[in-house]
Amino acid sequence: MSLLRLENVSKTYITGDLKVEALKSVNLEIEKGYFYAIIGKSGSGKSTLLHILGALDRPTEGKLYLEGESVFDKTDKEITILRRRRIGFVFQAYNLLPEHTVLENILMPAHLDGKKPDENRLKEIISALDIEDKLAYYPDELSGGQRQRVAIARALITNPAIILADEPTGNLDEKTGQEVIDLIKQSAEMFNQTIVLVTHDMDIAKQADRIIRIVDGRIMN
Repeated sequence: MSLLRLENVSKTYITGDLKVEALKSVNLEIEKGYFYAIIGKSGSGKSTLLHILGALDRPTEGKLYLEGESVFDKTDKEITILRRRRIGFVFQAYNLLPEHTVLENILMPAHLDGKKPDENRLKEIISALDIEDKLAYYPDELSGGQRQRVAIARALITNPAIILADEPTGNLDEKTGQEVIDLIKQSAEMFNQTIVLVTHDMDIAKQADRIIRIVDGRIMN
């Protein structure tokens, strides 16, 4: 059984008289344990695709299944809980809370879920990401690469089935960006996660197990 499956998914945005078909009848299966890269030009629909895979946005038509469950048949509250527990997100802009410390940011998904974090897992994650000495820092005291490490740790803390990363190297220089990709891959392997990463960079995409090409809202492979 697929970890994630899209069935005839379309997404249309309407602004005034303007109608944009971001996704067109997409069928896609994401299998457990693989690193996928979604690649496409700006405006091709790759971020929209990732947002629907992560249940951040509802499709205009079609279905999303997570481990056989139809996601969008659930209530908004149920989807929020599902997303918090079973999907980890890493964004280009980090999306860290500036008034909270590194440790507080990492633990936020667990706190929102009313759960006490697994101390052993926390230690493993911060050690793997080499941020043990940054836990009392605030995000604005960190470099871009360090902030992305914190974002990866936050994505891993609830032991989600899948990590979705939207252009995670977009704000980083080439060297730091490659370090972040290496960390995502290593962390996923260590903690048995599946990765779906959006990028416009073919050099990054080539490091994935499988590449998904999207052109004008359609999957090409």
